Amino acid sequence: MELFKHGKVYDFMSVRTYWIAFSLLAVVASFFAVLVWPKPTYGTDFKGGTEVEVAFTKPIEAGQLREAVQKIGFASPDIVSVTDPTNKNRFLIRVQETSSLDETKQAAIRDAMCYPAVGEPPADRCPAALRPTEVKFSPGGDKLTARYEHEPDLAAVANQVRSIPGVELRTGVQNPQLVSPRDHKIEVQLKSKGDQVMDGLRSTLGADVVPENPLRVEWVGPKAGKQLRDAAVKSVAIAIVFIMAYVAFRFDLRFAPGGVVALVHDSMVVIGVFVLFKKEITLSTIAAVLTIVGYSINDTVVVYDRIRENLGKHRGKSFAQIINLSVSETLSRTVLTSGATLLSILAFFVWGTGVIKDFALALLVGIVAGTYSSIYVAAPLTEWIDRKFFGGGGTTAHRKQAPARPAGKKAAAVV
Repeated sequence: MELFKHGKVYDFMSVRTYWIAFSLLAVVASFFAVLVWPKPTYGTDFKGGTEVEVAFTKPIEAGQLREAVQKIGFASPDIVSVTDPTNKNRFLIRVQETSSLDETKQAAIRDAMCYPAVGEPPADRCPAALRPTEVKFSPGGDKLTARYEHEPDLAAVANQVRSIPGVELRTGVQNPQLVSPRDHKIEVQLKSKGDQVMDGLRSTLGADVVPENPLRVEWVGPKAGKQLRDAAVKSVAIAIVFIMAYVAFRFDLRFAPGGVVALVHDSMVVIGVFVLFKKEITLSTIAAVLTIVGYSINDTVVVYDRIRENLGKHRGKSFAQIINLSVSETLSRTVLTSGATLLSILAFFVWGTGVIKDFALALLVGIVAGTYSSIYVAAPLTEWIDRKFFGGGGTTAHRKQAPARPAGKKAAAVV
């Protein structure tokens, strides 16, 4: 299928100055948005905190929900409305706290369970049967485990934990429960920050508005969030470095910088759009950026391959003319491939919800930026590098020298 007339050559390089200026402006604006204002909105994956997704049974406003969360003791909550055709009252509630147990409460629980940090517990309050040999808390503060020398009294352990103000056991028929009879190991499920949010909303807004259970509860500690953020940046950087090595090996050194700059351009445009529209940057966003990096370099390699082929076929043309010819020859393929991909992604963007919708948005922006950058970022930069550092020898390097005519043959012709 030919969308453009076969043999027609479009002069892309004559307007490259305007498009390069536009690309520079877009990248600079993205860097400014990321580093200065308005700065990225990180999701729980990178920022840390507790995230609760709730489908309320009755209509509720975001401001009303934020006020209710603040009233139950959570400062500066993030309230995000989730687009869902089946439930228009679906919200994400994100709070900064991740653990329901600080160091003071953990020490109080250990003391109540007859496991003090130093010294021996009083014998009258802590008989041998109630003395654990080990007490551990989960990072999220929603669970503790303890080991005993003898089979413990689960009801007594429950009363010990409940005696600490602000500590509540999660409702259930087997809490605490014996998880290892051989080691006399027990597990106590505590109410997490997510449980506390749901209980507080139920008491504030009413049980007829707040459902019994949330759709999901997730939490990430601040340290883990920072590690994930650093790992995400490294993954994108490593991918770009290896792609640069691949392009340099596949073609030559002149082509590699253009491909890398195009990839940086595509990644920053996507991040810039997310920052400007105040979309959350999560692990799904980084996965989309990595997908775009792979898609974009594939399109760039197709153009580069045609440029290299035409360098050998059209030795009398300049590098800019070779680029115009090569891009024109691959234009139908580029538009058809990108168009088909965009149509499929567009369906996810229109009818998708939550994470899928944001993932589709990143792919939509990235595919458009990647197709554009192959023509107006990678190719012009390659031409500039060839002209600046290789003396414009892009075509002459492929020009073969004609074989010299033997002197004897010329002399014979004269005779």
